[in-house]
Amino acid sequence: MIKWGIVGAGNIAHSFSKDLALVSGGELTAVASRNLDKAQSFATEYGAPNAYGSYEELFNSKMVDVIYIATPHTTHARLSIAAMKAGKSVLCEKPLGVNKGEVEEMIKVAKENKVFFMEALWTRFNPTIKKVKELVDNGTIGDIGYLHADFAFFALDRDENGRLLNPELAGGSLLDIGIYPIFLSYLMLGMPKDIKASANFHKTGVEVQISMIFNYEKAQAILYSGLNSNSEKKAEIAGSKGSIFVHPRWHETSGYTLEIDGDSSVVELGKVGKGYTYEIEEVHNCLNAGKTESDLWSHQNSRDLIEIMDTVRNKVGIVFPFE
Repeated sequence: MIKWGIVGAGNIAHSFSKDLALVSGGELTAVASRNLDKAQSFATEYGAPNAYGSYEELFNSKMVDVIYIATPHTTHARLSIAAMKAGKSVLCEKPLGVNKGEVEEMIKVAKENKVFFMEALWTRFNPTIKKVKELVDNGTIGDIGYLHADFAFFALDRDENGRLLNPELAGGSLLDIGIYPIFLSYLMLGMPKDIKASANFHKTGVEVQISMIFNYEKAQAILYSGLNSNSEKKAEIAGSKGSIFVHPRWHETSGYTLEIDGDSSVVELGKVGKGYTYEIEEVHNCLNAGKTESDLWSHQNSRDLIEIMDTVRNKVGIVFPFE
């Protein structure tokens, strides 16, 4: 039985814990928060026998094999590195780091300590996304010429000190949700040859909407993320023979529509829980096989993704105060 510890007790940690209970072979044994009462309440809710009021106690606990980092972006590198130096395997919420420098340091520490380390890019393990990737790779819709993906919701009414609108917490749409459209383009088409981007900023200084064009040898990807309106959140991949439409919300989808020669077929693959179950299973499989990284979402994949995001940031001038 693989023993999990969770750092942070916010919304995503709750979703993850509910899905962990649906996966065999693993159990939640500990949770840590800077607020001990919050940790104890979380542990009670999910049946974890251990609660800690400091992250260090969790990292040094002999009750835990792998730690899920579920805190804001700006803490990912520091906490992952501390956990790995304590000999723990780590699943760190996306984005792995705020910039490529952080990600490179995290991967270096993982290799030095010979522990499993993976970015929690849950969409990569979604059954529908895996199937769509297979269809694209085997030429079902021909040569890809166009990809479109968006992810936006209204958040300008939220607390400006919260993680989305606060530059000190690496706020803005790009790192939080823009990472998903970028990921889809990278997964299906690889590293772009050229990137164009345009952004608008909030009064706090964070970017609140960004449009991107990724140029490839024979394709273009039109990508968007934003915090000042909603968007459809349906992804489209079009090729010389047909198109695939990934049903909304595409980053946590349960199905797709395939269109070829005017014929349309809807495929519903469903999903277990909210969908974190699949990345949890991947971690279990890797740990049981003695792997230190995933073949489906490797260290190099995380490097590539943050490199693309750094390039986009440079194009539009997204700089955080702590950098």
